[in-house]
Amino acid sequence: MLQDVFLTREEVALRDEVRDFVENEVSSDLLKRMDRDEVTYPRDYVKALGDRNLLGVRFPIEYGGRGMSWSAEIAALEEIGVLGTALGCAFSMPSIVGEALHGFGTDEQKEKFLKPLLRGSLVSAEALTEPRGGSDFFGATTRAELADGTFTVKGQKRFVVAADGADFFLVYCNTNPQGKPHDRLSLLLIERDRPGVETKYLYKLLGTRGAGTGRLVFRDVRVPESNLVGELNGGAGIFDTMMVPERLTSAGASLGMARAALEVAVRYSERRKAFGQKIRHFQGVSFKVADAITRLDAARALTLAAARSVDAGLPSTRRLVSEAKKFATDTAWEVCNLAMQIVGGIGYTNVFPIEKMLRDTRLVQIWTGTNEIMSLLIQHEFYREVLGSAKPGRRVEADAEEAAAEDEKVYEDEEMWIKGW
Repeated sequence: MLQDVFLTREEVALRDEVRDFVENEVSSDLLKRMDRDEVTYPRDYVKALGDRNLLGVRFPIEYGGRGMSWSAEIAALEEIGVLGTALGCAFSMPSIVGEALHGFGTDEQKEKFLKPLLRGSLVSAEALTEPRGGSDFFGATTRAELADGTFTVKGQKRFVVAADGADFFLVYCNTNPQGKPHDRLSLLLIERDRPGVETKYLYKLLGTRGAGTGRLVFRDVRVPESNLVGELNGGAGIFDTMMVPERLTSAGASLGMARAALEVAVRYSERRKAFGQKIRHFQGVSFKVADAITRLDAARALTLAAARSVDAGLPSTRRLVSEAKKFATDTAWEVCNLAMQIVGGIGYTNVFPIEKMLRDTRLVQIWTGTNEIMSLLIQHEFYREVLGSAKPGRRVEADAEEAAAEDEKVYEDEEMWIKGW
């Protein structure tokens, strides 16, 4: 696979280890029961990952990780991704929540939450979205008032994966209502067993089932100040940092779902015959396969490039991560659709898993920032790179034959000039 061009020997070994786990330790029965909503949250699966030391592989060994790269995590995620979005998210959540704990948490918080999280003995969830808003993150209304060393939390969060299943929640709260949007939020660790924490509603989802996705209600929940992650009113900075694992893990898992769907279609087209020959020999089918694998390889290359940019701390990281999330998740949706078209009518039934993959991939274009938000970020970052570069390279505008015709380069409508015309 194209993956092998980008990965080190150590990263390939991890990928193969995760592939073995996926093949031999995750039953089809679990996947089916989750899709029927017979499993609320796959806790045993998370514990099995922890027992194999496969959670949060990029974190330092002292906390239970493996001290590996983001590229390694993406390679692992592609293998996990073939299991679908719910199990991919359960694999990724220790990486997402772990980002806040490792980067901003106290030693006590790392000992109490991060270490057991990477062992799989604690399950975490992230609570961002509220009933009144989705992409308007900084408009959060969940309040946390600090008095005498204790926060009192009131409000609601929805679309929380593992709302029913997590032992603790990473919750963004408004602690400074009169402040500017980016100075309003703080991040709190709230344990499930605190009085006033309630999972109010579990959603009946189109896909990504069995992950305990629901709405959380906080009714005057008392949380010690020691559960504050980072600085008071400093949640915006943590949020910006956490969008890297949020979006890169979405991209990485999407690669696996797309690959799995395409492989189902390829095997089907090799066996299915029509008009006296295998359907893979018809250009209407084979060209779809060519389009799908080309898009998938491009998405994989972009995602791994984004992963390497994070490890290297490059200034283009924010743009590349947004590009990877947008392109990989859109690609997964497109490839799953192509796979269904190749398989035909039987692909629209649950005789094959493509219909489930299609349901799962639709969500990843929405969560962790919609792909429209990704477009907004991408163009903003690129404008900043081009217009703010100290070494922009050759300015090719001067290479035009009539480059000196400055009076023809009208950049704005000047009312007087128009009247004079």
